[in-house]
Amino acid sequence: MERIGIIGVGEIGRAIVAGLRNGDGPGPEVFLSPRGARTAAELAAQYEGVHVCADNQEVVDRAELVIVAVRRENRHDALAGLRVDDDRVVVSVMAGISNDEVRGLLGTKAALVRAIPLPTVRERSCVTVTYPEHPAVSALFEQLGGVLPVADEAAFDVFSALTATVTTHYAYLTTLASWAAAQGIAPGDADRYLRDLFQGVGRSLADESRTLHQLAADHETPGGSNERIRTTWFTPANSTALTHTLDSLLTLLTQPPSAASG
Repeated sequence: MERIGIIGVGEIGRAIVAGLRNGDGPGPEVFLSPRGARTAAELAAQYEGVHVCADNQEVVDRAELVIVAVRRENRHDALAGLRVDDDRVVVSVMAGISNDEVRGLLGTKAALVRAIPLPTVRERSCVTVTYPEHPAVSALFEQLGGVLPVADEAAFDVFSALTATVTTHYAYLTTLASWAAAQGIAPGDADRYLRDLFQGVGRSLADESRTLHQLAADHETPGGSNERIRTTWFTPANSTALTHTLDSLLTLLTQPPSAASG
């Protein structure tokens, strides 16, 4: 695809544009909606071949592949009334909004694909889950770190729920830093150490020859400190509570939109 459009220029939209411009070549032309006007203007000023359109219809008219990156509660305002030719490809990154609803809002026969790009697509360093598989969409996200097409929308929603655990990980690290500070460690030192510690852990995840369970075991000595924290804090009850929370989120993501959100 030589012309990419983005409706809704927030954090994900910004990351996609940056990722497309972080490669060796010039990349496709990018057409941005005026939603998120300040961010759109900054991107157009920063990167050659990035343009801000007058409205969402102009984005659709000028692009071959259109990414819908608005909040789910804003989908009606952003999409209602748009005319989308059947030869376009539409990629929705709205959590919990099915392809059937997007098709109903747009009234088009264009190819529709759901995707879960993360902000790290700006560094081309994360895989993007998609459904259904589409060659143009796969080619786009292969440029941005990789693509993982899934078999059906139910599987897609499971991955969407997993994605919602990211800020919990940051909150965990924040709690550790606060504890260290309460023990008299300088906050800056605690922050630096935890960042370095868990960046190293993150790099170990690249070793796909070991399962997640094996990686955990390799960091743990029987009877040691790691085992003590895991078994006294991350108890079976704690694990069950997390599972129930994910189950609840999955139910929300799979509810009819009228029940889940406006």
